[in-house]
Amino acid sequence: MQSKDQITAGNAARKDRMEGKAAISNTTTSCVFQLLQEAGLYCRGRINACMLHMLLPNSLLLKTKSQGRVVVLMGSTSDLGHCEKIKKACATFGIPCELRVTSAHKGPDETLRIKAEYEGDGIPTVFVAVAGRSNGLGPVMSGNTAYPVVNCPPLSSDWGAQDVWSSLRLPSGLGCPTTLSPEGAAQFAAQIFGLNNHLVWAKLRSNMLNTWISLKQADKKLRECTL
Repeated sequence: MQSKDQITAGNAARKDRMEGKAAISNTTTSCVFQLLQEAGLYCRGRINACMLHMLLPNSLLLKTKSQGRVVVLMGSTSDLGHCEKIKKACATFGIPCELRVTSAHKGPDETLRIKAEYEGDGIPTVFVAVAGRSNGLGPVMSGNTAYPVVNCPPLSSDWGAQDVWSSLRLPSGLGCPTTLSPEGAAQFAAQIFGLNNHLVWAKLRSNMLNTWISLKQADKKLRECTL
């Protein structure tokens, strides 16, 4: 399937030639297919082959520059594994993620300096605070920046039930929500950036659709087994 410069109507009863139509149509369709694929809606070989036929040598490919980033602040490198999971989840949405080490308890000046560093370059940023035991990072960041802050504490099996309160019970005037899942922290950031970034939004919608499809398939399989 490939568009041409000819345009028809009435089952080809009327037709005319429109110079440049093929280039515009093929490029537009190719970009639509590329968007669907980058969003995670893979349509097997049929769309892949169709896309290859439509791509023109000088066509304008869909290029989306990231309009935001996630900065993960960890209290110590002992939380690195937890933070790497957040970074990996951010990558699935095409969101750059940086990892930094700072302690709001032991070095508050450095924590605020890092905050100012990211506030000063004009790039929309979501901060993720990763701190076990007593979480000072999230509340301190939330109280000193207008950027979104989310807590994602790496809870231990020993004191997790007690430690989590430092992320939940906060002074008034602070607005840093808490999620225990690294993937949840990345999705929180993606939903913010998706308001202004069509590709991040498309990836979120694609995830929702794929989840819906998997649930329908699981339900169908279960019903077939019980009938």
